[in-house]
Amino acid sequence: MTSTQAPTGEIADRLGPATAAPRPTVDIVVPVYNEEQDLGPSVRRLHAFLVESAAFPFSWRITVADNASTDRTWEIAGELVAELPGVGAVRLDAKGRGRALNAVWTTSDADVLAYMDVDLSTDLAALLPLIAPLVSGHSDVAIGSRLARGARVVRGPKREFISRCYNLILRGTLRARFSDAQCGFKAIRKDVAERLLPLVEDPGWFFDTKLLVLAERSGLRIHEVPVDWVDDPDSRVDVIATAIADLRGVARLTRTLASATMRARLPTTLRSALADEHPGVPKGMSAQLLRFAAIGVVSTVAYLILYALLRPMMGAFSANALALLTCAVGNTAANRLFTFGVRGPEGRIRAQFEGLVVFALGLGLTSGSLWLLENLAMGGGTAIELVVLCLANAAATLLRFVLYRNWVFRPGRGKDIAR
Repeated sequence: MTSTQAPTGEIADRLGPATAAPRPTVDIVVPVYNEEQDLGPSVRRLHAFLVESAAFPFSWRITVADNASTDRTWEIAGELVAELPGVGAVRLDAKGRGRALNAVWTTSDADVLAYMDVDLSTDLAALLPLIAPLVSGHSDVAIGSRLARGARVVRGPKREFISRCYNLILRGTLRARFSDAQCGFKAIRKDVAERLLPLVEDPGWFFDTKLLVLAERSGLRIHEVPVDWVDDPDSRVDVIATAIADLRGVARLTRTLASATMRARLPTTLRSALADEHPGVPKGMSAQLLRFAAIGVVSTVAYLILYALLRPMMGAFSANALALLTCAVGNTAANRLFTFGVRGPEGRIRAQFEGLVVFALGLGLTSGSLWLLENLAMGGGTAIELVVLCLANAAATLLRFVLYRNWVFRPGRGKDIAR
């Protein structure tokens, strides 16, 4: 064992053959925080699979990455290192899955860097299809996907709904083409990680999404593996809090991709992909769309949360109207300032009035969808209503951008309007 004093968020302690012994082909990182119950059984199961599986021909290392646990997790990690050959462990002095993966992957000497969640919800039979394309050089990044054709998934409706909505938001705001950003089963080639990790800089759950978006925008090859996945009913992950944190990450990444400072740091291929001027796209629209999308993500989440909170206290139509009205005022103010660059008090009241007209059209779309749902006798409760409202709200959002750009905040309508 070696021990070093490190700045917050870096590796503070290291156990076992983390960078010693023969260099492995793949380093499988298992990030953990207060997982004293699951860590031992899961690592032993993973270790047994790798030792006994004749179908996994690559040399390997398992690295437990402890995110500053406060229970016996680090002690158990030490016991596993002493018990199981090929198992190492590192301890960070700050929480964050992204922080742990960045720290371990940066210092690993393996050719392929992978990670999986400690609950092993993903069937280990998918490990070879995940790693093989990277070893062969066929792909640059590989991800397990619960939404790809051929995947078999067992999980509750809340997780299913949040996962599908999140990936829909990624497609709409960041033009992502990968199907599942947050499945805890991913791998990347070491040489690719060396180029991308300095750009990711996200300590939390959004690490995966940012890494994949930058990889895709850089023209790298992302291989998707359909997985068999069973939800862990005892998972410690706060799904709602994680989803909200991810949506904030989407907003941050949207702003980052539009910034000149970030573009200067990117590979040439990625800078070209993010160019603001595109044939057929009006000048300035790309940057406006990015800012509008970021604000829209926050507004949509706030709207859905408000609707879910209000729905038990009033009817669907009243809850929808009140939630949409509350978010519409904030949305108009945010877009006035950040998306279209309008500052100063002049025209603020007019903009809010016209924003309410736009709100009324959105209310018509969403209320109309609820009316159709009710009159077609589809039923399904609040969960189905939220899905329908998501789709209707997407259509209302597109209409809102068109009206904002070409009417409410059209250049020339006031002296304080600047593009």
